[in-house]
Amino acid sequence: MSQEASSMYRWRRWTDCERAAILEQRRQRHQPAHSPLHVVSDTTTLYMITAACFEHRAIIGCTDRRMLEFCEDLAELLSEKVEQLVAWVVLPNHYHVLVEATDVKALLKSLGRLHGRSSCYWNREDSRRGRRVWYNACETAMKSESHFYASVNYILHNPVHHRYCRLWQDWPFSNARDYLDQMGHEKAVDRWKKYPLFDYGAS
Repeated sequence: MSQEASSMYRWRRWTDCERAAILEQRRQRHQPAHSPLHVVSDTTTLYMITAACFEHRAIIGCTDRRMLEFCEDLAELLSEKVEQLVAWVVLPNHYHVLVEATDVKALLKSLGRLHGRSSCYWNREDSRRGRRVWYNACETAMKSESHFYASVNYILHNPVHHRYCRLWQDWPFSNARDYLDQMGHEKAVDRWKKYPLFDYGAS
């Protein structure tokens, strides 16, 4: 679960006084009241971007057709907006991409528009007008080579971690097969061992 999603669930457990204190703290720091704070790195253009369905409901994964169509829409957007797409995965209730993006704020705005379009379409398709589909996307700048390769491993391993499949290449909604074809099995295993996940992605 992403840090932002887990924060949303904590918000529900807090008292009115605790919420007021958090909002005042964010106001004093000139931060948005509820949305994650987006910070553009001045040392890298490599980012992992994560977006989840609201309350982690499996809205993307309602059908395989929907999953495939969303993958196609996401790939088309990324091909236009990023310099390089390193790794990606779409799951029934969230997705991760690792990209090189010189203008990550513009990319996030474009993803927001994609989320808006998909929300309207899916809600119409599911007869759920007004349903909130997406939670905010968030970006994480890569801090080092090891962070970068651990992020690649995390993204491609995600379907296995969530028990949707046994092997990376069994999941059709990612670039795992292409990655393994380009990298080669032996080198991919070496990178898996050299850059372990440990508690990567834990809330």
